[in-house]
Amino acid sequence: MRQGKRLTETERTELRRRIATGETFARAAAAVRCSTKSIYRLLTGSSAPTRRTTPRAALRLSAAEREEISRGVGAAESCRAIAQRLGRAPSTVARDIAGNGGRRHYRAWRADAQAVRRSRRPKVPKLVSCLPLRQEVERRLTLRWSPQQIAARLVVDYPDDAQMRVSHETI
Repeated sequence: MRQGKRLTETERTELRRRIATGETFARAAAAVRCSTKSIYRLLTGSSAPTRRTTPRAALRLSAAEREEISRGVGAAESCRAIAQRLGRAPSTVARDIAGNGGRRHYRAWRADAQAVRRSRRPKVPKLVSCLPLRQEVERRLTLRWSPQQIAARLVVDYPDDAQMRVSHETI
């Protein structure tokens, strides 16, 4: 990491590009060999910080597809007709309409905002929030136990402590 030197225009451009594509400040800073504080200064000093967006999974409906669904609903088209035009399953379209107000109240912008909000994981993972559980799982993993063995043994070792239970899939 360099100290006391200003970022070149090429480095600034590279940092902006990396942040805009969703890269973390730490990774972008490491790639350009500067501090994360330099990135904060860069983004707050020259322009408003660009919002980092993670790319949407291909299986999820896009905002444009939801707009098309909204137009189809407004034109009283069937879910099958809308789905065929989008190249999606009719059940996907029907589920999106039903889950976002039905035919009378469906709005694409609201459906998209709710989908983004629902996609965020609202809770902290159990192995992060419960230190004793994490330590016990890590200890047994170092002993080369399988996740299934660990999960089963935790039930035996801590029968009355629900905090010390975890699925083998979580491990």
